[in-house]
Amino acid sequence: MYYRYENVSYHVEVQGKGTPLLLLHGFTGSSQTWSTFTKSWARYYQVITIDIIGHGKTDSPSDVAPYKMTQMMNVIVSLLDRLRIEKAFVLGYSMGARLALAFSIHYPERVKALILESGSPGLKTQPERMARQAADEELAAFIREQGVLKFVDYWESIPMFKTQKRMPEKDQALVRQERLAQCKLGLANSLIGMGTGAQQSYWEKLHTLLLPVLLITGELDQKFCEIAKDMSNQLKFCRYKVVLNTGHAIHVEQPRIFGKIVSEFLSQHEEEER
Repeated sequence: MYYRYENVSYHVEVQGKGTPLLLLHGFTGSSQTWSTFTKSWARYYQVITIDIIGHGKTDSPSDVAPYKMTQMMNVIVSLLDRLRIEKAFVLGYSMGARLALAFSIHYPERVKALILESGSPGLKTQPERMARQAADEELAAFIREQGVLKFVDYWESIPMFKTQKRMPEKDQALVRQERLAQCKLGLANSLIGMGTGAQQSYWEKLHTLLLPVLLITGELDQKFCEIAKDMSNQLKFCRYKVVLNTGHAIHVEQPRIFGKIVSEFLSQHEEEER
C-alpha cells in the first residue's frame, strides 16, 4: 500500500497478524532488504516494512526537508496511528538502526523492544559531525553528477562491504539489484538529510532508554563492534550478540543465524511479558 504524509507517498507493506514488528532498512535498501524473513516472521507477527524516503518505491522529493530524521519519525508515528498500532517491536539495520534508535528515544511509549543491527547513536562531537557532514555532502554531489551505477560500483568497493564478496554470486546480485534500483536524487538527499553527519548525537540519551534492546554486529565489522560495546555499557536493558566471521550486513551474510537471533529475542520478550 501507499501511505501519504505531507505530500510524500511512502511505500508500506503489512503482512501477518500478531504483535506488530516494524522493519527499517539501511541506506540503498528498501522493503526488499527483509524479504528473506518476512514470510516466516509474518506467521507470528504483524510485519510492517516501509521504504524510507528516497528509497525503493517511496517518493524522492527535491526538497531536503522531508528527509530529516525528525520528519521520518513523524511519518512512523502517523503510520502507526493509521494502522491503529499502539506499540511495536522495532528492528533497524545501519541507517535504519539509527532511525530506530532515535524513534525509540523520542517515542519510547510506541516501542515494545528495539533491535539494532550494526547501529550507532551518531557521532559524539561537533567536529566529528561537521567533518562527516562535509564528506556526506561530497558523496551526495558524486551521486548527483555520476549517477547510481557509478555510485554503486564505488559503494560496493568500500571496506565496510568487503566481506560481502564472499557471499554466493546470486546473493551478491540480489543486493546489487536492490542498490541499482534506487533514485540518485533520493540517495543524495538522504545523505544530506539523514546521514550520520546530519544526525544529532544520542550518546548522552542512551541511559534514558528503559526498554529492552538487542544489539547485533558482525565480528569482522570492528568499528561497529566497538560502538556496540560502548552502547551496551550505557543501555540499562541490553543484550549484545556478535556473529562470528561476518561483516556489517549480518542479515545478508548470515541470514539463518540472524533470523534465529531475532526470533529468539522476540519470543523471549513476549514470554517475559506474559
